[in-house]
Parts: sequence; C-alpha cells; structure tokens
Amino acid sequence: MIYAAGLMGVTTVAYVALNIWAFAVSTYNARDLFFAILLGMCVTAIGGWIACFAYRADVSPPRDLPLRFNRLRRKVYVYGFHSVWWNPFTRWYVTTASYDWDDLRAEKWKVRAATANGGLIIKEGVSIAVVRPGTNEIIERFDLSTRAANTSNVWAYVCHYMQHGRQGLDPGEAEPHDANDVPPYNLALRLAPRVEWPADMDAESRSAP
Repeated sequence: MIYAAGLMGVTTVAYVALNIWAFAVSTYNARDLFFAILLGMCVTAIGGWIACFAYRADVSPPRDLPLRFNRLRRKVYVYGFHSVWWNPFTRWYVTTASYDWDDLRAEKWKVRAATANGGLIIKEGVSIAVVRPGTNEIIERFDLSTRAANTSNVWAYVCHYMQHGRQGLDPGEAEPHDANDVPPYNLALRLAPRVEWPADMDAESRSAP
C-alpha cells in the first residue's frame, strides 16, 4: 500500500497544480469560481486522506504481531496494535498484555462474502477469547491465526506444546523465530517499527518461574 500512497499523493498534487494553472489562464465568474474551489478542496482532502491512510497502514503497524507461549509459567504474551482506520492522523500504538493459559478459550470463525461477478470468498481463522477467572465471561479477544491453511490445526499445535512441550512437534515449526527478521525486498516491512517488548515482559516470557 505504500506505493498506492505515493501514487495518490502525486495524483493529488498534480490535480492541485492543474487547478492553479486553470485559474490562472481562465476567466471564471464568481459562482463558477466558488464551485471550482469547493470541488478542488474536496478532491484534495479525499486524496490526502487516502494517501495518509495507505502510508500509515503500511509503515505504522509493527513488523509482526507475535504471541509468546510460556509453558512453564502457563502464560501467554500478546503483542498487539491499536489503530483507527478512519483517522490516519490520530495516534496508533502498540499494546502488550499477558494472560493465564487456563483463562483462554479458542473460537473458530468463518466469514463468507461474494465478489462483484458472483465469486465466493471464504475467510476463516481462530480467535482466542480471554475469560474472567472462574467464569465464561469474555473480557478480551485476540487473533491466533488467519493465514494457516487449516486453522484448527494451529490451536491443536499450541495445545500440544503447552501440555507436552516440543516433543512430537515438527522441529522446524517449534523453533522460535525473530519477529524483526523481514525480507530485504519488502520496503513496507523494513520501514515499519521493530517489535520491541517491554523489558520486564520480555524477560518474564523467556524464563521459568
């Protein structure tokens, strides 16, 4: 989207420059001038908003939103990001939280939609609901996975690890990876903020009680 932001920015600037040139070489009456200026302001504002949103949507979120599962502490550490899609000018910020494993419930979801030509789009994923201790009252949710081919297997994989450790798991998948390790060709990710856990949470999530 960063390229879309640049294209929209250039288009908006070109539109403004074209209008300034048109005002300079043309003769408008008061009414035509008013509507031309109003239209120009609207187009500039919309174009500027789209450009800012597209740019921030690419470079403001961190490089990844990792989850850490600490089997010995029986806790899960969540790295999240808060954004306001309709306001690219407000503050977007990183959030971190930790939850007890026993207070988590998996929820599988599926969304169906149709394209303009009648094609079917299906998206599914697994969300984790955080419940108040000793109850089923949900107080928070976060995503576990929306990219895996079989999202149910992701939760089963996590449960196996939390119960039995790495024994029986694919070594290539069980090893942790650096959330800041991004492809060199991905400009948006390289411009995005690095994943930085709070020091105390980083130490706790990597250690035993």
